[in-house]
Amino acid sequence: MRLLEEFHGAAMRLPNRVAMAPMTRGRADDKTGVPHPLTAEYYAQRARAGLIVSEGVWVTETGKSGPGIPGLATDRQAEAWREVTEAVHEEGGRIFAQLWHAGRVSHPGVMGRIPVAPSAVRQAGRIFVAGGWTETVEPRALGEDEIGEVVQDFAAAARRAVDAGFDGVELHGANGYLIQEFLARNTNRREDRYGGSPAARIGFPLEVVAAVAEQIGAARVALRISPGNPENDIVEDDWKKVYSRLLTELRRYELAYLHVIDTPEAEALSYLRPLWPGALVANLRSEEPTSRAEGESLIEAGLADVVAFGRLYIANPDLPARFALDAPLASADHAVYYGARLDGYTDFPAFEPDSAKFACSARS
Repeated sequence: MRLLEEFHGAAMRLPNRVAMAPMTRGRADDKTGVPHPLTAEYYAQRARAGLIVSEGVWVTETGKSGPGIPGLATDRQAEAWREVTEAVHEEGGRIFAQLWHAGRVSHPGVMGRIPVAPSAVRQAGRIFVAGGWTETVEPRALGEDEIGEVVQDFAAAARRAVDAGFDGVELHGANGYLIQEFLARNTNRREDRYGGSPAARIGFPLEVVAAVAEQIGAARVALRISPGNPENDIVEDDWKKVYSRLLTELRRYELAYLHVIDTPEAEALSYLRPLWPGALVANLRSEEPTSRAEGESLIEAGLADVVAFGRLYIANPDLPARFALDAPLASADHAVYYGARLDGYTDFPAFEPDSAKFACSARS
């Protein structure tokens, strides 16, 4: 099974090709941004993944997207994350912190001020705050000096992450948040050096990568992208031009990996894989969780080196072992995905193949 083979990349060695995708769970202390005390156990239970990518972690309070999201902008937060990384490492795992700035996908009800974005373009739809769903607001356009400050927020958070024991960081450039807002024409209407042509719109992501790489080394830096993904009201009708230019510029760095979110049709992966010589992690977005067969297919086709699984990891903390045994996969109620409730967090057991019935089915 290709998913269970080792992966040896230029900047990363993994015992298998099954990654745990970043998933917001909303269990952190909403006032302090400190991870819940059970977070260390949650990730340690899943340490047999080839790689764990943490839930999105805000790099500055203005980048927080919703209630219960942890941060990595204070010493207190970093100390709590050290407990997490130590627990994962004790179980033999590897964990990257996903660094996140939500941009316009936030609300004064979340962080007490108007959200910021490349341009003052309101997101369609509604957003979840502590009191429930509410209407979005028009963000405030960042000034050029403020853009430089956000770049340094990412760099400072990366430094804290590595000091807290993370093996590296993944920059969240997908799903309609700040980095992708700079890439997309409908959210970036700037007329300065950060807006207009594809070459200008990739300027902010490249500055973030450069600053973070300078802080912790490019081999510890990854970038997650989702070309053409309409999530959070993003429109990328010229994504091929934008992302081919972005990857061309990124090739000067020997990054840990590129993380690409795509649909099961794999249009973006098929287009970008020939442009990216480094390690590539694929993450499929669809109504149903990515299956083992889909993951195997991506690797067999050469479209990915590693495949990230999200929802399956909520209820299957031992997912690689279950794949190896062809064991039944548990499912989780969507009601336990997010929020302060603790059921549905660390209480999913590992599979125990202790019945003769299973032994027979596994051999068949």
